[in-house]
Order: sequence, then C-alpha cells, then structure tokens
Amino acid sequence: MDFDEFTRTDLRPLLQFTRVLTGDRALAEDIVQEVLIRLHARGDQLDEIGQLGAYARRMAVNEYLGWKRKWSRQRTTAAPPEPVPQPDHGDRYTERDWLRSELARLPRRQRAVLVLRYYAGLSDTEIADELGCSTGTVRSHASRALATLRVEITSTQELRT
Repeated sequence: MDFDEFTRTDLRPLLQFTRVLTGDRALAEDIVQEVLIRLHARGDQLDEIGQLGAYARRMAVNEYLGWKRKWSRQRTTAAPPEPVPQPDHGDRYTERDWLRSELARLPRRQRAVLVLRYYAGLSDTEIADELGCSTGTVRSHASRALATLRVEITSTQELRT
C-alpha cells in the first residue's frame, strides 16, 4: 500500500482512534500529523509493511505516550493547563462526553490499554506488543483503570440520588 492510498482509506479511522485515545481533537490531529510526516518520510519502505494501518496506530500510541515528554523538553515555560472538556448541547452526547472526561483522568498507559482493548478490539497479547510490555502489565493497567472508573461511576450515581 502506498502513502496516497493509505491516506485515502485509513486516515479517518486513524484520526478517530487517536481522538478517542487522547480525548482532545487538536492533540489527536497533531499526533496524526506527526505520524503522517514520519510515514511519508519512509516513502519506498511502506510497501514492505504488511499492515500499514496497524503500524500507523502503533506509531500514534507511541507518539501519544511520548507527547508530554517531547513538549516538556521543547518548552521553557510551564505548559498551560489542559482545557476542561465542554459538554455538547444534546442529550445523546452527554454520556459520551462524561466517559471521555473520566478517561482523561486516567494515567496515559492505563488509558491507552483501555482504548486499545475496548475501542480497537485488541487482545492482551496484541496490546502488550503495541506498548512494548508484558501481558501481565497490560492486565494490571486494565484492572486498575477499570477499578478507578468504577469508583468514579459509583460516586457519581450516589450524588445523583
């Protein structure tokens, strides 16, 4: 698959995946832009990559996990606080926005594990390969993330009643 074909067929799913991963549209677009720049630079080597979509997704996850380190090295001033997600003006978006804000509270690796498992549908072994860790670490991150989300959900439900 060449670069042009990849951008026609796989760019939108990559951007959607990265948006779910980051919880921030602008950051997702920046990360996908970095991935596209790196892929384009590889040019002739893209034909050798069997599953370019999976390869690009892994690049996006790695870029997301290293994003804070990258920008903290380049900026001399303190980074501005991340904007608070604003809820949409429709009831059908309320739950989605609430879930995104809860995911944003999780540490990056825990969040990456949940997005790779539940959004991308990868197995623990595939997630471990993507993140470069053991399957036990993947399960540990998933367990901690889900426990944190359960506590938040229970607390929110108690406040509503």
